[in-house]
Amino acid sequence: MDAHDIRNSFLTYLEERGHTVIERAPLVPRGDTSTLFNGSGMQSLLPYLLGQQHPAGVRLTDSQPCVRAQDIDEVGDNRHTTFFEMLGNWSLGDYFKETQIRQFYGFLVDVVGLDPAKIYVTCFIGDPANGIPRDDEAASIWAAVFAERGVSNGIAEIGSQADGDARGVRPGERIFFYDGGENWWSRGGSLEGTPIGDPCGPDSEVFYDFGAEHQDASYGLAHPASDGGQFMEIGNQVFMQYRRRDDGSFEELTKRNVDFGGGLERIAAASIGSDDVFRISLLWPIIESLQELTGRRYEDETAAMRIIADHLRGATFLAVDGVRPSNKEQGYVMRRLLRRAIRFALSLGLSENFFSTVVPVIADLYASDYPEVAASRDEVIAVLVKEETAFRRTLTGGLRALAEYQGSTLTGLDVFRLSDTHGFPKELSVEEARRLGIDVADDWESGFAAALEEQRARSRGATRLGAAGLPGGGVPA
Repeated sequence: MDAHDIRNSFLTYLEERGHTVIERAPLVPRGDTSTLFNGSGMQSLLPYLLGQQHPAGVRLTDSQPCVRAQDIDEVGDNRHTTFFEMLGNWSLGDYFKETQIRQFYGFLVDVVGLDPAKIYVTCFIGDPANGIPRDDEAASIWAAVFAERGVSNGIAEIGSQADGDARGVRPGERIFFYDGGENWWSRGGSLEGTPIGDPCGPDSEVFYDFGAEHQDASYGLAHPASDGGQFMEIGNQVFMQYRRRDDGSFEELTKRNVDFGGGLERIAAASIGSDDVFRISLLWPIIESLQELTGRRYEDETAAMRIIADHLRGATFLAVDGVRPSNKEQGYVMRRLLRRAIRFALSLGLSENFFSTVVPVIADLYASDYPEVAASRDEVIAVLVKEETAFRRTLTGGLRALAEYQGSTLTGLDVFRLSDTHGFPKELSVEEARRLGIDVADDWESGFAAALEEQRARSRGATRLGAAGLPGGGVPA
């Protein structure tokens, strides 16, 4: 089952179970200036999880494209992407843990066809100091579900991720209790950080085991919450059953919600038995086009090809949603994605424009499922190709200037000058310097900020002089 089939099967599966399929939210949140992008499936539904009535009812489902720019430096490994899709379903005061756990597990095993013996789960260990018990309810449901499928259902108390790194998984264990750092959801990101008055609660994450050979021993022993590589999270079920009182304590909600999010790319990777999400049907055609363009093999240029594929996919969807390259906010992130893609393309020997070849491949992967992609295809290609053409001129001069710092240390002032004189983005200057073996000052960011503020101060002074008609204000004589 490819990613296209998984997405559509998920929506059909939930629709058959009384859920209304809702439209995706745009990547740029409407009326929300607190964040640049929709970075999760539930973000646009937060008002309804907080108590508003949704016009489509109490059971909802969708597939939500997301962008997480904060993951940009992680891209290049086998699972991180800045752009991804979240399969989601929600119960707004309707069903709770039993129905959710059973329907998601049923989807993974009966529809996608995942091996039941390779699915592992986590639950919240509880917090006695805050009067919140261990989530034995979720664990007992999981134990029954696993037993019905004839697989082990042993329970283990882990605690923190570090505890798991030291302890690992023991034979027969499949359900793991972790602390609030792993298995608690709130808008504040932790149990102690839960905002006053907010709903919150334990979550139960679902992992796929790709085998012990994929575990990086430098992360310690393998366990579901490890970053070592053997286990990959493919879904998270948030059970909003508490509210934080004004005095900081927690109380049970009378109206409880379920918020589920599952990574489409990761589920698709599990379905083909590969721990590399770039081999799925939504990414591998992009990799193939890069192999054909460069004459190089993915196995030899893995990180560069992953970065290019991810960044161009993200930029394509941003363009579909109306974002244009600029030096501010969403446009800045988009520009950074495009420029990083070009920089890594240079490392593959692609010195000429290539967006016009690769972007159509990306657009065509999504055209049948997202009509807006098909409708804006030609415009999107034109926007990205224009940016590529402009930046290649900038890149040539910037790289030449950067090479002059060989043997010295690149300071924040140097980074500012490269940006101001050559239009070279600050992050790109630092990334490229490190790639070339040029030392970068630890305090380059503060040095850059100081140089930028000094320039702005000069600009403000010149503006005041000009307004007064005085020399130095740039007013023609």
